[in-house]
Formats: sequence, structure tokens, C-alpha cells
Amino acid sequence: MTQKRFVSIGECMIEMSGGEDRQYRLGYAGDTLNTSWYMRALLGDDWSVDYFTALGDDRYSGEIRNFLEANNIGTSHIATIKGRRPGLYMIHQEKGDRHFTYWRDTSAAKLLAEDKDALNAALDGASMVYFSGITLAILHPRARGRLLGAIVKARDAGAKVAFDPNVRPALWTNARVMGSMLTAAASLCDIVLPTHSDEAPIFGDNSVENTAERYLELGVEEVVVKDGADPALIATASERVKVGPKPGAVVVDATGAGDSFNGAYLSARLAGKSLAEAAEAAHRVAGIVIGQKGALVDPTLLR
Repeated sequence: MTQKRFVSIGECMIEMSGGEDRQYRLGYAGDTLNTSWYMRALLGDDWSVDYFTALGDDRYSGEIRNFLEANNIGTSHIATIKGRRPGLYMIHQEKGDRHFTYWRDTSAAKLLAEDKDALNAALDGASMVYFSGITLAILHPRARGRLLGAIVKARDAGAKVAFDPNVRPALWTNARVMGSMLTAAASLCDIVLPTHSDEAPIFGDNSVENTAERYLELGVEEVVVKDGADPALIATASERVKVGPKPGAVVVDATGAGDSFNGAYLSARLAGKSLAEAAEAAHRVAGIVIGQKGALVDPTLLR
């Protein structure tokens, strides 16, 4: 059995969730890590799933490595940056919605693309490479160029490239830089998975159709426009499919919903499912995730 390889690139953070009576639960999460978790849960044994990031030399960096390895997510290419540590964020509920407070100034992941050779080695032999707008946002501008260069090299060698723009204005110097960088990154990709409500204020999209067309015009082969509880639009040059979630989902915690949708969609497509079948699987998994606390749910719940 030939082993195929999925590589996700980004930042794994320490997550402090809960907060009832000022008691918090420590976990690990991050958009591209969350998607890796669901890829690992849903892909077959003929696939390996690797996570590429940078961690420090502290206790919690070691615990993150152990956590990933215990859940069969590869860590062999993770860089170690002395004196750095993982970023941290806390989730609290206010007025019925989630709010996040971040500490990531000394995050090792900001330096994940400093070593060009290590970056190329991490992506060598990948069947699919996945990254996000957050991956780009945390990097120095020159490091963004190195990362995109390595991704292009992997694509030229045969890898499919998937990208979630994951628009987070607070992480960028300004909207113009963010918009141009996300557009440039998307133009290098085979599959893009934007969220319409995030994209509309930045790019002026009046509809999910506008969002899909904008990415198709860049040369993206397959665009999956998420729209919360409304139907997702999946678009290619020759096909348009709208698929909505089944009614009745109870929202306990929406953390990681989009990331799990991405993981379920991509794993279904890699398994040969149609656009509609992949979207149906993605909505099903996201519906399970929002019914549980935390971004990473027990994989046995997904089967």
C-alpha cells in the first residue's frame, strides 16, 4: 500500500477554554491544526498526516509534540526555536458569543518559514499541502515569500494545494496588505475554502456567487464558499453546487466548525467523492463539532 501524505502548515497554540468560576481547561488548537485533526480522523490508513510548524524548547512545546504524536499526526519536520514558546489564547463567552484574547508575541510559529531548506524538506513528497491566511499573517513579509515559494515547488512536484483565507484583520498591518497577500496566495492553489461573511467586508462580495467567481478568475480550480448555517456553494469552471446543512443542529460551541468542515470536505474529495457528496460530509462533521465543547472532538463521534 503506497502511503500518501497530507501536510498542514500553521500555528498550534495553547487553548484555555471554559472559564466557569474562573476555572479553565488547557488544550491545543489552531486553525490548520484543527483541520489536520479531522483529516487524520477521516482519511484512510493509506494516508499520513503531518503538521509543520515551529515550537520552542519549553515544557509546553514538548507537550504539544507528545499530543500530536499520540494522535498519529506527524511531527518529524517541526522546527525547534530556542527561547521561544507556543502562543496562547483564552476563550470567554460574552453576550452569547465567543471572544478570544491572544498572547503570541513570542510564538515560535512566527519563525516556521525562516529555514528555506527545512521548509522544502517538510513539503517534499506531499500529496496535498494545506495552509491558511493565519499561517501567512503571523509571518514576516519575507518569510511569507519563502513559504509560498516552497508551496509552489511542492505543487510543481505534483502536490495539490488547498487554502483557507481565514480572514483575520487584527493580524495584518492593514486591509490592503491582507487583501493582496490572500489573493496572491489563492492564485497558487487548486482548492480554496473561503467564508463569505469574512470575505465580503474586505473584497466587496455581494453574494457567495461573487466570492466564488473572484477566486475562479484567479485560476483556482475548485472553490468552496462556506456561509455559516446557510448553504455552501461549491464552484468549478464547469459546475455549481449548493449544499446546506441538515436542520436540527444544536450549537454548544462553534469553535473549529469551519476547520472541521474543511477537513471533512478535503478528505472526502481525496477519497474520490463528488463535490456534493464532499459538501454533505463536511456539513455533517461540522454539525457534530458545534454540538461539542472545544475545537477537537473525539474522532469516534465522526464515524
